[in-house]
Amino acid sequence: MIILETAKKAKRAAVRLQEVKTDKKNKALGQIAATIEKQKNSILAANQKDLAEAEKNKLAAPLLKRLKFDEKKIKETVAGIKSLIKLPDPAGKIIRATELDKGLELFKVSCPIGVIGVIFESRPDALVQISTLCLKSGNAVLLKGGSEAANTNKILANIITRASENAGIPNGWLQLLETREDVRQMLSMDEYIDLIIPRGSYSFVKYIMDNTNIAVLGHSEGICHVYVDGQADIDMAVKIVVDSKCQYVAVCNAAETLLVDKKIAKKFLPTVAQALEKEGVEIRGCEKTRKIIKAKKATEKDWRTEYLDYILSIKVVAGLDEAIEHINKYGSKHTDAIITGSRQKAEKFMSLVDSADVFWNCSTRFSDGYRYGLGAEVGISTNKIHARGPVGLEGLVIYKWKLYGSGQTVEEYATGGSTGSPSKKKKFKHRTIK
Repeated sequence: MIILETAKKAKRAAVRLQEVKTDKKNKALGQIAATIEKQKNSILAANQKDLAEAEKNKLAAPLLKRLKFDEKKIKETVAGIKSLIKLPDPAGKIIRATELDKGLELFKVSCPIGVIGVIFESRPDALVQISTLCLKSGNAVLLKGGSEAANTNKILANIITRASENAGIPNGWLQLLETREDVRQMLSMDEYIDLIIPRGSYSFVKYIMDNTNIAVLGHSEGICHVYVDGQADIDMAVKIVVDSKCQYVAVCNAAETLLVDKKIAKKFLPTVAQALEKEGVEIRGCEKTRKIIKAKKATEKDWRTEYLDYILSIKVVAGLDEAIEHINKYGSKHTDAIITGSRQKAEKFMSLVDSADVFWNCSTRFSDGYRYGLGAEVGISTNKIHARGPVGLEGLVIYKWKLYGSGQTVEEYATGGSTGSPSKKKKFKHRTIK
């Protein structure tokens, strides 16, 4: 099987990557950025081909927007790589050091995960972000992008592969998968693949989780909320709601549901509705909302929907407790924000809302690896494992324990005596090494 050989090659490269020094990784990243700039016209031409085919196939507008990889996106992508170069290498850091006894020292050290399989949506910039983050953290990566971006993904993968290998990065560290069958086969290769990061719909992520023994990290949907409390500044709330919804609608951290305290609803809703209508947003509201502003009727399904479009559902709630209850019931544990002048309410909201990212008086759109200073992201995790929220460099390393001895054996420290008395030949110091 071709995919089996691909996975084996990536595994071999992952082992060799662990000894590649930071300077060489940064040099490779610099060459990748320079080559992308140099081959800009070829990349744009490939993307135009994908866009033309997508329009012909009537691809949904939000997906078309994600697929577009224009000069602005290229500049942003190159800037992201350059910022990544400036970040410290997350691998090889001493997290904890303990002297167990004289001449017996234990170190907890960060290290790459190994081989990561990433299945992502129709965003070519995601391919660059994911691969460069994996390179900086010392991981090999298998990438499967959306078929609608096949031409753009192929040229970007070729550029990254050639530029990095010319800089001395082990051959085979990046592999581009092309078919759904490749993905299906990949799910059974737990001998070679250490982690899978799927980015897509709830049903897709659930399928991945149900059909593999490999660890899975990711999120299924971005059903994000903004709650406007009765003590919110109305002008601030309008500004944040519009940004959360409209700054870029086709992404997982865009707001999909607006919750409004009944104490402020009559003052706030007409103002925010006017601002949203200027942006072309369709409003779907609960009965209380529709008594105050013009809106389509919201159903139970709306509270569970990630629109990725100019649509926003609005619900008037009795207060903070009902807002928290609603978010924990209908949200996707991604990103949720509260707008209020009360620190006490904000702290309660951020403590009790069970989401990876919880904000006070700012847009949900800040939930992003680049904005967090993580060097972009491979995705956003709503899991409760080693990485949660935007997964950047630090989420792509795990750790190992290194014990340096000088001939010690466990018997020397074992409890002695037939009666189980606590007498020992040697005792552990367990002293923290500064």
